[in-house]
Amino acid sequence: MKDSQIRDVRILASSQLLSPEEMEEELPIPEAAAVTVKTGRQEIQNILRREDDRFLVVAGPCSIHDPEAAYDYASRLAELRHKYADRMCIIMRVYFEKPRTTVGWRGLILDPGLDGTADIARGLKLAREILIKVNAAGLPAGSEMLDPIVPQYTADLISWASIGARTTESQTHREMASGLSMPVGFKNATDGDVQIAVNAIVSARQPHAFIGITRRGEACIMKTLGNPDGHLILRGGKNGPNYDSESVCDAISLLKNAGIRPSIIVDCSHGNSRKMPENQIGVLHETIRLRNNVDMPLRPLCGCMLESNIETGSQPITADPADLKYGMSITDPCLGWDLTASAIAEAYKLLGEKH
Repeated sequence: MKDSQIRDVRILASSQLLSPEEMEEELPIPEAAAVTVKTGRQEIQNILRREDDRFLVVAGPCSIHDPEAAYDYASRLAELRHKYADRMCIIMRVYFEKPRTTVGWRGLILDPGLDGTADIARGLKLAREILIKVNAAGLPAGSEMLDPIVPQYTADLISWASIGARTTESQTHREMASGLSMPVGFKNATDGDVQIAVNAIVSARQPHAFIGITRRGEACIMKTLGNPDGHLILRGGKNGPNYDSESVCDAISLLKNAGIRPSIIVDCSHGNSRKMPENQIGVLHETIRLRNNVDMPLRPLCGCMLESNIETGSQPITADPADLKYGMSITDPCLGWDLTASAIAEAYKLLGEKH
């Protein structure tokens, strides 16, 4: 029997990628960017460990599809990071991979041309270029980790990572998170189940061994130390929001029962906003009010995530990407820049209030 009859029966083609090491040689990290990454990781770690009382804000597009718009947004957000640095640690949401319930555009890394050609080699380079420029501007980056190979190409430029609602229960992603070099947030499941995320945090704190690739692109056995900075992200669910005081207190209890010091970030979008971008403003401000209330044990509320872009809303992918409206999401609807800036300004004021 020929091997072709039993091997790769449904594989159309394969092509070689640069190894992570080779890509880093082509796109090395400037010193200024490396300092930003290290500073961002330390700040976020300190916030999660209550060694820094500032409020973490992860703001940025649902997904990056236009590098120029991403740089434009980053320059604006970098100004706010500096302006509000005494009460907030602001970092940019820089997402390149999109999980799909069925089908759809899977992100810049998988389809940079928005045309279904799957030019992944170009997508990985673009992602690394964008991360270098964002960090070089003094703005730390946060990103979702979806494909377990991709972090070898990008993770050295990321200060905060998330594991999405669809993959929090995945053993592969829990193992990956246990070896990542930055704090990692786990989202509750799409149906609202928080226990799944708590289990993931517990798992990621343990050492693991799994199959991966080296910096040279060779198959290897990875052994990890475990990640002590796993934390919970509340993103709502099928039954609605879960950022109210009762839901937050329930989540705190689940974390404590698992032996974890509670650290919680509220995702202002998704189920918590009911997919209406303007609703994120109320979620952000209510989260801070809960955090400020000294009569309630909600200091574990460490930060919020905002899906934000230059323009409010979203748009479908067009046959010609040149026809897309500049600065508008092609995935989930986002809050526009003016609304984002005013929401963060009001959040800054609320953080200064005492109750």
